[in-house]
Amino acid sequence: MSKPCHPGVSVDLSVKITDGGDGRCVGEFTVETEHLNRKGSLHGGLTAAILDNITTYALMSKGSHPGVSTSLNVSYLAAAMPGDIVEVDANTVRAGRKLAYIECVLRRKSDGAVIATGGQTKFVDMHQDAKN
Repeated sequence: MSKPCHPGVSVDLSVKITDGGDGRCVGEFTVETEHLNRKGSLHGGLTAAILDNITTYALMSKGSHPGVSTSLNVSYLAAAMPGDIVEVDANTVRAGRKLAYIECVLRRKSDGAVIATGGQTKFVDMHQDAKN
């Protein structure tokens, strides 16, 4: 059995879903110590993981298979610091038979500053279950 890279360290996404449906998912979380990078702000990898999850929930709220990512992109625009509440808003732009396109914005709740934007494309073969 392998050991974790950082024993005793775990990351909890802790995003509370606050709204959504029909291709949209909205949530929020508070930046905690375990969410920080070496410079003391929200870690970019965690930002990407949150974007990945919330965009998938948005897609699933449209009745789509969660699919698999074919591309994921994040643009980092501002820092989020410990104690900041971050709002995450994802919207399904288009969900076809094979591909879905979802966009997302993360904002600091206190002042509305955009922390990151991005989205993903997912392969969502709706006929996959019929083939098996």
